[in-house]
Amino acid sequence: MLERLQELREEALQKVEEAVDLKSLQDIRVSYLGKKGPITEVLRGMGKMSAEERPKIGQAANDVREAIATAVDTKQAQLEKAAVEAKLAQETIDVTLPGRPVEQGNHHPLTSVVEEIEDLFLRMGYTVAEGPEVEQDYYNFEALNLPKGHPARDMQDSFYITEELLMRTHTSPVQARTMEKYKGKGPVKIICPGKVYRRDTDDATHSHQFTQIEGLVVDENIRMSDLKGTLDAFAKHMFGDEREIRLRPSFFPFTEPSVEVDVSCGICHGEGCSVCKKTGWIEILGAGMVHPNVLEMAGFDSKKYTGFAFGMGPERIAMLKYGIDDIRHFYTNDKRFLQQFKRV
Repeated sequence: MLERLQELREEALQKVEEAVDLKSLQDIRVSYLGKKGPITEVLRGMGKMSAEERPKIGQAANDVREAIATAVDTKQAQLEKAAVEAKLAQETIDVTLPGRPVEQGNHHPLTSVVEEIEDLFLRMGYTVAEGPEVEQDYYNFEALNLPKGHPARDMQDSFYITEELLMRTHTSPVQARTMEKYKGKGPVKIICPGKVYRRDTDDATHSHQFTQIEGLVVDENIRMSDLKGTLDAFAKHMFGDEREIRLRPSFFPFTEPSVEVDVSCGICHGEGCSVCKKTGWIEILGAGMVHPNVLEMAGFDSKKYTGFAFGMGPERIAMLKYGIDDIRHFYTNDKRFLQQFKRV
């Protein structure tokens, strides 16, 4: 038996030495050290041996088992190390190669324009106010001097959800809600950016969903000249110091007097071209002095307080600022369009 165990030891160690991969090494381990291996068979035959032989054979079998297991573990560590080194050699990184540039996203032109307008008015002492896009008819119309049945409601064809709920058609309801919160005590100085919705046919200059930024100032002794000075500063900031504005009489139910505001054409510099339709001016927004009825409904004493309001479309501002000819470009998510507005 001792001779057989010695043969098994030498045979197993030789095979371990010759093993070239982990699979064959595992097969050797199972073949010699498993429950059906030759060493186990030797141990099973110990019952036929004398009491003097059993300890010697048992000790020899354990020594052989330990020697084979140690040799297998050592060879396994060598093979695993060699496998790692081979993989590292195959996947060597050339640190001298130039890195791949990380492409940054772009600011959407509308986002840039809205943030630029917000920054301007924040520096002028305004605060940013927000309100719900699903609005009550009262705040969207009635609180703005547009009672039910008023013909001017037809100017803003609306998406009604119920008789008293609709998708807001302008951001003016935010002004009404904000004035209510002030409980008749001025001053109020806010801008209200946000999305608005109207039933309209989408084309190059119209969309059923667009953005608006409205401004409101309410205080004692607010005059039309304050409105004009504010809008002149806005136009020069957005379009250049050489640009001028003009105010034309108009009508809005929530302002009196009301004006349309034009900016001098930056293409022809007021001489007349196809962009400004030969007039030298381009309309950019509507404005006016807050109607006394609007002030009274919000709790302000119209004999003590006056105010002005204005409303503009960032899409129109962006189209004029960047020379964009179709409002649909803002919403089609075309990367070729957006990549023109890289961050600097």
